[in-house]
Amino acid sequence: MLDLEFTTRDLALTRFALSPLWEVVAAVRVLKRPEQHPLYLPWSGPARERLDAAGPDWGLLADLVPEPPRTIPVFVAPPPTTSVPDLRLELDGLRATAPEAVRAGLSGPRAPRSERVAALRADPARGLAELADAVEAFWAVVLAPLWPRLRALLEGDVLHRARLLARSGAESLLNDLNSQVGWEGETLRIGHRYARGGRRLGGQGLLLVPSAFVWPTVFSVTGPGWQPTLRYPPRGVATLWERREHEPSQALAAVLGRTRARLLAELDEPASTGELARRTGISPGGVSQHLGALRAAGLLDAHRAGRQVLYARTEAAEVLLRAAGP
Repeated sequence: MLDLEFTTRDLALTRFALSPLWEVVAAVRVLKRPEQHPLYLPWSGPARERLDAAGPDWGLLADLVPEPPRTIPVFVAPPPTTSVPDLRLELDGLRATAPEAVRAGLSGPRAPRSERVAALRADPARGLAELADAVEAFWAVVLAPLWPRLRALLEGDVLHRARLLARSGAESLLNDLNSQVGWEGETLRIGHRYARGGRRLGGQGLLLVPSAFVWPTVFSVTGPGWQPTLRYPPRGVATLWERREHEPSQALAAVLGRTRARLLAELDEPASTGELARRTGISPGGVSQHLGALRAAGLLDAHRAGRQVLYARTEAAEVLLRAAGP
């Protein structure tokens, strides 16, 4: 059990943030042992196939994320300094990590060990550049196409909890985060397999980071030199991997046309032109034409993964589908 002791100032400074870099780390953990994370199997199988096809070297990244995760060095995905950083900003911070912070993170009996990790410790500047490149390649293949949906889910969770805070106060907010988290007196008690003891937040507040790939557990950062952080699964994370009926709403079909509305509805998961053609029975040329129109309207993004181009809905498309209803 980990106990975080709050002062009034800590409660006042508690805030939310998102972290694309942490989502990479958490997703790596899932892909290393997918059988241990059955909730994510609809994602992890296709994601691993894309990684194998695209061929990025993510060995160092995998070595730094042990599974089970007794210790993930904090410098690999430090607490974000802004509420909604983009991956490029976080990678700039990763590349600029001080050598002593790298070596400190790789010390201790529970730190990850491998030849690649030893090389990172010996030459942090070069190793961090390689690590950042690996993160960028991993992101491009398996997470970038999905990010609009992930971000919509995470931001929706933050909005829900902000309303809960306004309606019922900080105690209700903190008690609602996860079954492993509970507020007692002036202490937040967190059920951990490996972390033990107590920690005073010391007026720094607590950074709350919803994360799509940590369910059903929570992860924390409480070491000196870092913003105290709690990463927790957002509400409704299981719906990301559900296969839905792809019949578009009549209202949306009336605006976009039935074919384009059908293609937009099909893209619950990123897909290529060929895959969409097989699903819908529309010719590849026809699918390509409609996808181009949807992309020009800001409803789709295209992401290259190896030899394939994957299409994914944008945040604007997610809002449009929700507004149109079933």
